[in-house]
Amino acid sequence: MDALERCIVEAKAVTYMAGKNAAEIPSRQGAKDIPYEKGTYRYLDSHFGGTDFLGQEVVWHEDMPVWAMNYYGRIVDPEQFDGQRAGIVIKQALSALYQEKRFLGGFAYIHPLGEYLDDAAGDYRSFIGTERILVGGWLAYRLDYQGGLIKP
Repeated sequence: MDALERCIVEAKAVTYMAGKNAAEIPSRQGAKDIPYEKGTYRYLDSHFGGTDFLGQEVVWHEDMPVWAMNYYGRIVDPEQFDGQRAGIVIKQALSALYQEKRFLGGFAYIHPLGEYLDDAAGDYRSFIGTERILVGGWLAYRLDYQGGLIKP
């Protein structure tokens, strides 16, 4: 694993698992920004919304953007499943995933509130994927994501 990939995994683990401590002043009106810095790397997860949300993560190395990911997630059936339950499942599933020192696809996690599945193609340099929660076999939550390296 190279330094950039380590930075991405660490930033995701620290910011998401630490309760998403949002920046006091967001970069864009209405956004929730969650920053992280280590050495010459800087990371920012900036998103809008709640149970239905859209966001982007960016990593800068020495003030140059080098990697990004965008995502859109939503509760598919709000009458049967809600954001609080989704958050519980996702937090535990991602905690287990980040402990494996990775963040992309090929991952399943069984929780009493639902089954978390993450399928992706590619690696951190270029990828596309889907994160889902199934409850009793039906789709309760879905997030689509894509991203990769940024080159000048």
